[in-house]
Amino acid sequence: MRNLDDVIKAYDIRGIYPDQIDEDLAHALGGAFVRVIGAAARDGGPGAVVIGHDMRPSGPDLVAAFANGVLEQGCDVIKIGLCSTDGIYFASGSTGLPGAMFTASHNPAQYNGIKLCRAGASPVSQDTGLVEMKEMVIAGVPAFDGPGGYSRDEDMLGDYAAYLRHLVPIDDIRPLKVVVDAGNGMAGFTAPAVFADLPLDVVPLFFELDGNFPNHEANPIDPANMVDTQRAVVEHGADLGLTFDGDADRCFVVDERGNVVDPSTLTALIASLELAKAPGAPVIHNLITSRAVPEIIAEHGGTPVRTRVGHSFIKATMAQTGAVFGGEHSGHFYFRDFWRADSGMLAALHVLSFLGNTPQGSALSELLSEFSRYSLSGEINTEVADAQTAIAAVRDVFQGREGVTIDTLDGMTVNGDDWWFNLRPSNTEPLLRLNVEAPDAQHMARIRDEVLSIFRTA
Repeated sequence: MRNLDDVIKAYDIRGIYPDQIDEDLAHALGGAFVRVIGAAARDGGPGAVVIGHDMRPSGPDLVAAFANGVLEQGCDVIKIGLCSTDGIYFASGSTGLPGAMFTASHNPAQYNGIKLCRAGASPVSQDTGLVEMKEMVIAGVPAFDGPGGYSRDEDMLGDYAAYLRHLVPIDDIRPLKVVVDAGNGMAGFTAPAVFADLPLDVVPLFFELDGNFPNHEANPIDPANMVDTQRAVVEHGADLGLTFDGDADRCFVVDERGNVVDPSTLTALIASLELAKAPGAPVIHNLITSRAVPEIIAEHGGTPVRTRVGHSFIKATMAQTGAVFGGEHSGHFYFRDFWRADSGMLAALHVLSFLGNTPQGSALSELLSEFSRYSLSGEINTEVADAQTAIAAVRDVFQGREGVTIDTLDGMTVNGDDWWFNLRPSNTEPLLRLNVEAPDAQHMARIRDEVLSIFRTA
């Protein structure tokens, strides 16, 4: 038995195909999924699982194996074929069925994985089923002594596109030229359906579905993967650019000058738009987002709620508080009206609607200036031998300084009077992640360099 700790992560299942994840493991996980979440009708569940996959070559075979595991447990299967991760959330939410999405998101070509959700797109994480599934796979999934399930195919792309455009109507916006970089990922499949017949002059980049990612990795949080969008926006005189990750659940935006818009700025913008529809509602932001985010939420009559980094924490807190929206620094945006799930395409529609409802000639960079107030470092990753030792070294330097407070909600956040930084270890790699914010770039750089010098020599 392979080491499943390397494959079953905090929020999903992910590994190198076929060395770490293969058809045998997918088959076992299909059966374990039905058993653990009680998806079969005999257990009081809805009696079916909806399954989709991205463009990676191994996807169809893994889906077939997983589906067989589900069917052997007497549970039906609905295969929706190629889809984005928010497409499976739509399928799960709209049908009331649990779902399985075969994707490795932004990971390189040799990876594949599974994102799982309960009925209504509620996430399955280590705390809500993944540990039990792992233990069941190791022990052996019990056989079901009864008739197998029934499998059918269904195309949900059109319904998905219509639902998003119902949430953010943009049929009547002014004409916009927009560069869309799909990175050979699933946005190349979903964007044509969502943007069809809209007043958009789309400049497509890398719409061909190719899980080998021949042009650049489909990971927009890496600045190197934003260069093509930035260049195309300037060359084509576009109003903005949109860059999606591999499974299209994240979206990064480029303004008309070719500058990448910080996800905190987008969080603040979308929060203001959602609060216009739900006055006074809570809005979630993780602790890495800019201080501008809670300020702007409050200024628009909302209640800012701070949470840890990670979609399971965001979604759980949204459910507890009834929040209308949640945003993360990594480009994940969560919507109450989308079953509290994240959708890169829905975030993109909000930006298009915002810009498209301004007078002709309005520039995105100018319109967003009110939502960007401080200087952020972006996430800086450093490989360390012992993350806790490195964090302790930084704590020793900063604790006791006048005006400084420290909290440990997620890693360590050090707050000054007009600046802050957070250090937190990666869940999956020997990395320490640093984020710094200050009133201006010079101040931010001084704090950043001091913190880096401390823990890199610890």
